[in-house]
Amino acid sequence: MLDRLITLLSKRGISPYIWTILCILPFYFIFQSSSTVAIIVGVFLTVLFFVFYRFAFISKGWLVYVWSGILISISVASTILFSYIYFAFFLAYFVSLRKQHTTFFVLYAVLLLSTTVSIYVSVIQLDPLFLQQLPLVVIVWISVILLPFTIRNRNELGQLEEKLEDANKKIAELVIIEERERIARDLHDTLGQRLALIGLKSDLARRLVMKRPEEAQKEIQEVQQTARTALNEVRKLVSSMRAIRLKDEILLVKQLLQAAEIRYVGPEEVKLSNVPLLIENLLSMCLKEAVTNVVKHSGASECHILIEQSWKEITIVIQDNGIFKKDIDFVMQGHGLLGMKERLEFVNGSLELHTDGKTTLVIKVPNDVKQAKKEG
Repeated sequence: MLDRLITLLSKRGISPYIWTILCILPFYFIFQSSSTVAIIVGVFLTVLFFVFYRFAFISKGWLVYVWSGILISISVASTILFSYIYFAFFLAYFVSLRKQHTTFFVLYAVLLLSTTVSIYVSVIQLDPLFLQQLPLVVIVWISVILLPFTIRNRNELGQLEEKLEDANKKIAELVIIEERERIARDLHDTLGQRLALIGLKSDLARRLVMKRPEEAQKEIQEVQQTARTALNEVRKLVSSMRAIRLKDEILLVKQLLQAAEIRYVGPEEVKLSNVPLLIENLLSMCLKEAVTNVVKHSGASECHILIEQSWKEITIVIQDNGIFKKDIDFVMQGHGLLGMKERLEFVNGSLELHTDGKTTLVIKVPNDVKQAKKEG
């Protein structure tokens, strides 16, 4: 029974050596008594405490109060009769693990009151053994006050960290699902129509090859051209699926703007720390889409790009001096901005478009989004 109790406590993060000492220590105090009857009673109470303590851990509902009352009574009796106050450590730990707020505060108040009363009675009795350990008694009393809240807060923090880790895993899974759906859509849009066209023209060429060979030859040439076009589209699709770093994307962006005769104003190099490849690839895709929109639709002569990383988030600002001609709500539904916004939402990111004088696109992603990892 004692081994199971120590194992149970050690699994919850408390050193097994400390609990072993606290389990053996009451017998030292008990055998200080000169009366054989007192020794028998002390051993009996100690064994009962550990047995009932085990039952208290597996109890539910009103039984928690019953076992707690018995354990507190044994602790008070051990303090007054044998000057052993250290059962209060076990009780403080037990109280700290109560999940319901009402149960926690009721047991905490009863434990603190009973411990204080037992200390007061022992001091009045002027028990020499108790007075010798008075500094330790003060430490125990302070521990009874602080330990339940400390352990309870630590456990709640651990639970929140587990929930955060689960949430990050779910976000990563949703991003993967969304990426699969995007690939499926792109494959359907790029290959579906082309392959259907190739099938129709091939069937037509087969029927014309004997009757009108010149038209059949023309259809075959169109099949070849369609096949080449489909191959190029597949290559582009595969290229867009490959993960790319933000620093590499900046080089491509500069080349694109230079080819469009738009002056690039921004960082020459990008240095980000502790950013998962998934997030960096998503930011690279958003940056590429945003700059492509600038080249195609803005008519701008300058494009300013700002990339910043703080302790809270990563921010990318794309600003051009072009003329914004359409309604902002209409634009947010097209030009790839809707797809960018949906991708960013999967990692708790955001997308903002401002058109006050200049067109400014602000992309933000939390700095602590990590795939299958927990923040250190």
